[in-house]
Amino acid sequence: MPVQFEQFDKVMSVTETDSPLRMLIVEDSEDDAMLLLRELRKGGIDPYSEMVDSEDRLRRSLREGKWDILITDHNMPGFSSFRVLELAKQYSADLPVIIVSGTIGEGVAVTAMKAGAQDYIMKDNLSRLIPAINREVREGTVRKAKRVAETTLEYMAFHDSLTGLVNRREFERRLKMALDDTHHRGGQHVLLYLDLDQFKIVNDTCGHIAGDHLLKQLATVLSKHIRSNDTLARLGGDEFGILLHGCDGFYARKVAKKLCEEVREFRFVWQKKPFAITLSIGMVLISNEYAKAKASELLSHADLACYAAKDRGRDNVQLYQSSDQDMQQRRNDMHWTSRIQQALENDNFCLWKQDIVALQPEAADGYRTEFLVRLQEENEIIPPGAFIPAAERFGLMTKIDRKVIEMAFRYLDRTGLGRERTGTFFVNLSGSSFNDPELFLYISELADRHDLNPERVCFEITETSAIANLDVTQQFISFSKTRGFKFALDDFGAGMSSFSYLKALQVDYLKVDGGFVRNLLTDPIDLGIVDACNRIGHAAGLKTVAEFVETDEIRDRLVELGLDYAQGYGISRPKPLN
Repeated sequence: MPVQFEQFDKVMSVTETDSPLRMLIVEDSEDDAMLLLRELRKGGIDPYSEMVDSEDRLRRSLREGKWDILITDHNMPGFSSFRVLELAKQYSADLPVIIVSGTIGEGVAVTAMKAGAQDYIMKDNLSRLIPAINREVREGTVRKAKRVAETTLEYMAFHDSLTGLVNRREFERRLKMALDDTHHRGGQHVLLYLDLDQFKIVNDTCGHIAGDHLLKQLATVLSKHIRSNDTLARLGGDEFGILLHGCDGFYARKVAKKLCEEVREFRFVWQKKPFAITLSIGMVLISNEYAKAKASELLSHADLACYAAKDRGRDNVQLYQSSDQDMQQRRNDMHWTSRIQQALENDNFCLWKQDIVALQPEAADGYRTEFLVRLQEENEIIPPGAFIPAAERFGLMTKIDRKVIEMAFRYLDRTGLGRERTGTFFVNLSGSSFNDPELFLYISELADRHDLNPERVCFEITETSAIANLDVTQQFISFSKTRGFKFALDDFGAGMSSFSYLKALQVDYLKVDGGFVRNLLTDPIDLGIVDACNRIGHAAGLKTVAEFVETDEIRDRLVELGLDYAQGYGISRPKPLN
């Protein structure tokens, strides 16, 4: 920390300072003390001084005053310089001590220096006193600054810089100690994992400065409701952790509910705009079940319980239970999250395709196929049903969509199919991708780079996603169709009340939900729904595609109903791109 010390290097002597030197004199002879002060004044130092002659008075002076230097005699009745050094170290570790004595021998002086004295001077030779004081005051100041810097660095290593709370690293260390206590001594402890439900709203509407103020205020609110031997930590972002020492689940739940209540009643105001904040809390009982666990596993389980609390309405407390199916699913999803991110980094996604065939002669106007994403790990091909739910839950679908678009466009460029006069290639888009403001620009630039005819590409969106984000979907489709891209509404019919939305969506194809197509030969209601979807699609000027066509009999019935295209295992099974 050289910058911090620079200011102290300029203090060449105590005579150059504006404030008087504060000197504590330990001496049982007032005459000797006066001689010492007279010598200092002759050298230009006029200190503020206090003389003490007993251990009790020395303790009080060290405890109550701030001293620049301590001058002590060696031998006093029942009181020696060695005891002075002990007390000085106890009350003020950086205070320099100089022994001024008329009886100290060389051996004793060396021992005193080893015990912490900075220097020793004989009373009959005080010429060295002023240079010694100048030197030790300067070095004492440097020592103090260094110690403060080291203390600050140590504090920063274990505390959050924004809130002053314990940080994640130190919290995990204390969790490990709690685990050891439970395993070896049967101690009872509980972990609470807290997440703010409305933090993103504050950050997005008011900025990160407001978010930081909210976190600092909440740290104060939370601190008021835990015991002094418990640990409150900021784990990162808007997440906090609490380790409740020596308590059972009943008490911990009471504490957690009280925290939810306090935060619910708390009102954060920023620039006269109030915000209501709530907490979702996950709770883990630290028991022998975790005897061989790491702190990270405890935090992971608490995180799962916290997300379960959010899923179940927010502003509540959820205990982690390994038998809970929702938590098992979320744990599986979290496992998939890291695999998906790794697959994106390592280009482990690949494309398959499934052909779509014409059912009517007038519809046979070119080749049609749908691109399907797969995850390839070594020699294993993993279908989308295994990883898509996790990707949707943890916000990774937009990245996967971009990867699929990139691979599809590259394939169409390499094969030349993207520049043919006919043919349609279907590419799926998830609902979350419509919230990506840069997706349209990304698609346009990619199409230009690969010299594609946009009319060869048809983006598929599910009916439920389109309706859930209707305004955003309309805008995206409108922009894309100006470039010539086509659109298909997938899983159509799953929400029959949404037929009216067809007027608002500029799509080219309706893909009838395969759940109705599969049973249309045996279920008259499913048959009626498929027929209705086809009629409404044609009335709107759209082409219709039946999904999940698995037998020739279903295909023949679809021909009779007048659907334009069919897709399914009875038509063509998915296969990898060449």
